Amino acid sequence: MKQDLNRRSFMKGLAVLAGVSAFSTLGSFSFGEEVRKPKPRKEGDKIRLAAIGGGGKGEVDIDGAVTAGAVVVALCDVDESRCKAMREKYPSAKFYKDFRKMLTEMDAEIDAVTVSTPDHMHFPAAKMAIEMGKHVYVQKPLTHCIWEAQELRRLVEKHGVVSQMGNQGHASDGVRQVREWVQAGVIGDVTEAHIWTNRPVWPQGMKRPAGKDPVREGLDWNLWLGVAPERPFQDKWPAGTKYHDKDIKDMIANQIYAPFNWRGYWDFGTGALGDMGCHIMDAAFWALDIKEAMIAGQDIEVEAESAGMTEDMGPDWEIVKYSIPARGKMPACKLTWYSSGKKPPRPKDLEEKAELSEGGNLMYGTKGTIYDTSDYCDSPRLIPYKLMKELNPIKNVPKTIPRAPKNDPYWDWVEAIKKGDTHLPGSNLMDYASYLSEFVILGNLAIRTGKKIVWNSKECKVKNLPEAMPYVKKSYRTY
Repeated sequence: MKQDLNRRSFMKGLAVLAGVSAFSTLGSFSFGEEVRKPKPRKEGDKIRLAAIGGGGKGEVDIDGAVTAGAVVVALCDVDESRCKAMREKYPSAKFYKDFRKMLTEMDAEIDAVTVSTPDHMHFPAAKMAIEMGKHVYVQKPLTHCIWEAQELRRLVEKHGVVSQMGNQGHASDGVRQVREWVQAGVIGDVTEAHIWTNRPVWPQGMKRPAGKDPVREGLDWNLWLGVAPERPFQDKWPAGTKYHDKDIKDMIANQIYAPFNWRGYWDFGTGALGDMGCHIMDAAFWALDIKEAMIAGQDIEVEAESAGMTEDMGPDWEIVKYSIPARGKMPACKLTWYSSGKKPPRPKDLEEKAELSEGGNLMYGTKGTIYDTSDYCDSPRLIPYKLMKELNPIKNVPKTIPRAPKNDPYWDWVEAIKKGDTHLPGSNLMDYASYLSEFVILGNLAIRTGKKIVWNSKECKVKNLPEAMPYVKKSYRTY
C-alpha cells in the first residue's frame, strides 16, 4: 500500500514537472562563457565578503567569516526583515534583494560569497558566484538535486575558487578521529552503519491549504520562489490545524513556508534527510571511503520505506537503506538512515540502562563498535566502554589527518583563500562536499519514487529507473 501511494505521488510529480511552461535553461543566473578566476591576492589584502541570505543561518555564516578575517561589503536577502540585524551590525555594507544584481553591480568589490538560502537556491547563487571567480561558502545540503552537486564540482575546478560547504562538524576533531580509528583498523572491517535523527521538527506529510494571503511587507515573493515553480504566497496555517495531534501553532513557527518550514516541501527543501544527512552521515561517509565507489563508477543501491508523503511534502518518517559495494580495502557495507525519532536496535554492548541519543551514528566492525551521540560527531567513542579504556584510541591512534584551524569551518575557508589552496578546506566542493551531498540526497530518489534505485555516480544515472531522472536533474523557472 505504501509503495502504491509513493508511486502515485511520484507519477503526479512527473506530470507537474512536465507541465510547467515557464521554465528555461540556466541563463538567468549564468555569468557567461568567460572563464573567470579569482583575482590575485597580495599579502594583507582584505577578503571582501558578500552574503546571499542574511537571516537565520546566514547570520552565523556572516559572523563566522568576519571572525576569521573577512570584511562584509554587501548583504542580500529577499526578505528585508530577516536581514535587519545584519544591516544594523554592518551598516557600511550595501543591501540588495536580488543576488544577481548584487554580484553584477559589485563585481569588482567582491572576493568571496556566502550562500545561506533555502536549498532550492543554493545552486543558482553558487553557480553565478563561481563563474565570476568568487570564492564560495555554501550551506548544506550543497544542492537541491544530484546533477547540481556534480555541476558545482566541475565549476569549482574550472574556475579555481576556494570552496566550503557548511557542514561544520567536518572541521571538528571528532570526525577526523573516527576516520583515523577506522583507517587504523581499531574496530576491524566495518560492514554496517546506522545514522538517525529526530528531524523533521517542521511539518511534513501535509497538504497545503487552498487560497492565498497578501505578501507580507518587505518580502519579495517572486525572488523567494526563485527557480521553483510559481505558487501563491501563504503565510500562516489556518487556526486549529493539527500536525500529529498537536496544534501546529505550537511548532517552531506557525508559518506555511518562510522563513523556516520550507524544509518540508520538495520544491524548496530536501526533507529531514537533506537537512541533517550532511551532518550526521558525514563521519561514516568519510571513514568508510564511500566516495571511492562513486568515483570508480560502482553501482550503489538504495531502498526506502516511508509513510505520509504527499505530492507537495516529504514523509512523516523514512528509513533509507544504502548498499555500498566493496571499494579498495573496504568490504561491502550497509548504511541505514532513520528519521522522526526512529532508531536502530539498541547495541548489545551499550552500557546498562543507557538509551540511544536523539540523533547519532553507529559503525559496527568485526572488532568493535564506534558510537557517537551528537549531530556533528562531537564525541565519538568505542563501545563497550571498557574497550575505549583498554585501547584509548584518542591517545594511541596517530593523528594522520591535519586539523582545521581552530576546528572552525570559517577559519578553514578564509585561511585557504589567503593561501590560494582550493584543496585545503576539509569540506571543499571539489574533493568532498559534492560527493557527500550527492550520496545523501540520493536517498530522496528512493523515498519519492517508492522504488529501489541503482545509482551510478560516474554516469550520473539511475540505471534501473529512467523515469526517476527528472529528480536527478530538474528544471528551472525563469524569474
